[in-house]
Amino acid sequence: QVQLVESGGGSVQAGGSLRLSCAASASLYSINDMGWYRQAPGKQRELVASITRGGITKYTDSVKGRFTVSRDNAKNTVDLQMNSLIPEDTAVYYCYANLLTRSSIGFDAWGQGTLVTVSS
Repeated sequence: QVQLVESGGGSVQAGGSLRLSCAASASLYSINDMGWYRQAPGKQRELVASITRGGITKYTDSVKGRFTVSRDNAKNTVDLQMNSLIPEDTAVYYCYANLLTRSSIGFDAWGQGTLVTVSS
């Protein structure tokens, strides 16, 4: 059984910062990539940031230079530090993890989502 639990969402004024955290309970699996998606009202879910087990990161263009993704492999956690927030960052943020079974079958797991609201 896999469980991803997020924390850290909330409301902030434009220019402010928030930090999202996600802890994965996945003792029967190995975790490959982890990261964060977001879904704004009326829009499709988009990948915000990802990080490989080795620490290689990717960001969507709109958050480059403002957001930083990090992870702790020993604790199975992934964080998203969000600085210089703008109203367009308002969305539900979802943590995800790409996992591998002992039979080398890959699958994705998702958190329940945490709301980030940025006011102007």
